[in-house]
Amino acid sequence: MHPRQSIIEIFSTFVQFDGDRFGHWATESRLRSSMQGCVKRTPQETSESFWALYWYKFWQLPESQSLAKQHLAAYLQETCYWVSQKTVNGFASTQFQLSDCFQVAIAQIDRVLKGFNHSQGFTLKNYAGPLFASAIRETLRQRHEVDICTDWGLLRKISQKRLQEALQSAGLSADDIRAYILAWNGFKTFYVPTTAGTSRKLSRPDEQIWQAIATAYTSQSNQKISIPTLEKWLLTAAKAARKYLYPTPESLNVTQGGDNSFELLDNLPGNQQPSLIEEIISQEEEQTRTSQQSEIHQILVHAIAQLEPEAQQIVQLYYAQGLNQDKIAKQLEIKQYTVSRRLTKARENLLKSLANWSQDTLHISITPDLLKSMSTLMEEWLQSYYGV
Repeated sequence: MHPRQSIIEIFSTFVQFDGDRFGHWATESRLRSSMQGCVKRTPQETSESFWALYWYKFWQLPESQSLAKQHLAAYLQETCYWVSQKTVNGFASTQFQLSDCFQVAIAQIDRVLKGFNHSQGFTLKNYAGPLFASAIRETLRQRHEVDICTDWGLLRKISQKRLQEALQSAGLSADDIRAYILAWNGFKTFYVPTTAGTSRKLSRPDEQIWQAIATAYTSQSNQKISIPTLEKWLLTAAKAARKYLYPTPESLNVTQGGDNSFELLDNLPGNQQPSLIEEIISQEEEQTRTSQQSEIHQILVHAIAQLEPEAQQIVQLYYAQGLNQDKIAKQLEIKQYTVSRRLTKARENLLKSLANWSQDTLHISITPDLLKSMSTLMEEWLQSYYGV
């Protein structure tokens, strides 16, 4: 992937894949026109951080939220791409390709914008990166769980609520759904794994179990049913469950219409042009953010220096060399649980230093949600600081 150079490109172009590799940058014409107008009115502003915060503040206004969201989605394309590539490479086996992971991540744009708080001193890219990675990892783990289940194993694991939602999503009628659920309840009742740990790899029920399911269905519905019909229903239910729980990611970057313009699924409004930039983001704000970022860096560096030597060594091995806890334990000749405790304690100390600074300097009340956000951002800082 070649990086975008100009501010106009950064806020108006989107990744297009060629197979499972980066193909080219595609320009959305209306976003390009919007950015050209902004840059023309304020040529002295050449920082992408300035324009990211500019559009973030417009995103907070209902009348301009859609336009701002599309500009910010364009801005985060490179972050999303590199996070997707790094995360998917960390999984030894997955059916998801890079392009799939990219779409899973960029679909988190609303979550990123809702959780971001520029007053904490972090950039939008630094905040978005860990959230993108977390969404991909969770999706890959869940997908792997379903992929390794047979149809019968999946039907054993799914809840009735989820199965009913899946059947509704598949377009079945209310009467058909009731019949499928009744058959599934019989399956759950009579087909119970006899060996612990085999529920994922369940094979087709034997004839005795099928007969028991059919008898139970007939008794409860007063309608006779054949075993082939029962099997067809249950396999259809399993297929609907897979599709509902883990649908194939669809691209948010869709070409619409007959021209060569490029636009997202959400139709952009007309060429509404924000104005009065100076009233929204001043140069003083930019300087304040830069100063806060520098302070945060110094606070965390100082907090690391205050850790015990062994804790510093564990943190360094974990983040700089990418060793897992077992390998660290072997290298330091200590127990794995000792590594886990000291790594957790080190993170808590760093987070406490960051929280105290936020209270004392920014006068921010520390809430559980804020602590969670700060923990995510601190993790990103540690990876960046140790050169991962």
